[in-house]
Amino acid sequence: MLAWNGALPLYTRDCALYDTLRQTVPVIDAAIDKIGRLTGGCEPKSTNSAAQKELETFFETVKVGAMSQGIDSFLRCYLDSLLTYGSAVGEIVLTPDASSIAGLYNVPIKNIYFKKSENPFGVVICAAKNGMDPQPIPYPQLVVYSALNPKAGQVCGTSILECLPFVSDVLTKIYHSIGQNFERIANLRYAVTYKPSSSSLDRAYAKDIAGNIAREWADAMNSVKSGQIKDFVAVGDVDIKVIGADNQMIDTEVPVRQMLEQIVAKLGVPPFLLGLNWSTTERMSAQQADILTSELDSYRRLLTPVLIKICTLYLRLRGYTSDVAIQWDNVNLQDEVELANARLINIQADQLESQIKEETRP
Repeated sequence: MLAWNGALPLYTRDCALYDTLRQTVPVIDAAIDKIGRLTGGCEPKSTNSAAQKELETFFETVKVGAMSQGIDSFLRCYLDSLLTYGSAVGEIVLTPDASSIAGLYNVPIKNIYFKKSENPFGVVICAAKNGMDPQPIPYPQLVVYSALNPKAGQVCGTSILECLPFVSDVLTKIYHSIGQNFERIANLRYAVTYKPSSSSLDRAYAKDIAGNIAREWADAMNSVKSGQIKDFVAVGDVDIKVIGADNQMIDTEVPVRQMLEQIVAKLGVPPFLLGLNWSTTERMSAQQADILTSELDSYRRLLTPVLIKICTLYLRLRGYTSDVAIQWDNVNLQDEVELANARLINIQADQLESQIKEETRP
């Protein structure tokens, strides 16, 4: 989809659909939030001790937007946009004297457009303000951009929700029908049938008797709303039945689980982290955790160049020429335990190997 002057917008109609998916299907929103939290924190590493201290302070105190602080807040919002829309844009804001970084800003992709560049390995980043034509930004070196799994020849990324609109639509239809069925069951409807006897008197006044029964029945039902309980007394052959009492609700457990399985498979988050109590063995849960770890590592590899660019610019503005690396925290405590056990096994193996060599030495 092209804009006025050939610029490619990052925010398309599909992006609006992805926003709707997160609002209507809680599992999708919860999974993206879980990925953002499980990606974890990071810390900069520099060979210069003075630069290392300044970088650590910068990571903890940098302003992010109007209400947040710290590099973790910037990364959470940046990764959220990357997963939801397939693209994320951030801006580095300098101090008035350009001696340091004043803060970081998560740019809404609704205002960002791309134009083709003469360089095949770059693009011209444009911004649209107040509905005007997109214009190239004045300082593109202060903008960071990431794309998630871009297709060949494309600069825009692919949302993690790309394959889910159809499945989510089926799931929401099932939930909507369940809600309608429960609404009908909770709000009971009655069929009151009066059958006149064979006497000529009942047949002559059947209409009047039926009207009287209807008024008394309506009065008895309406009194419940005001907290009063009234008995309904009728003379003659009166039959009262609940409408639809003989019907049974359709079992939706199987189709709902099938749809949720497709969603979970696409998002890559183990079901037990989303509150889905599916029967899994301990070994299967461990394998799912390993798969999640590999997914998080792939997202970290996308975020690392962004952090390196920010940190490198910060060091250059502060007068340092040293390089910087990013060290990510382990995913969880279980990883720490597994790493500790692995180190223990390696040490025991080395000790055993040394002992065998000493015993076999002539």
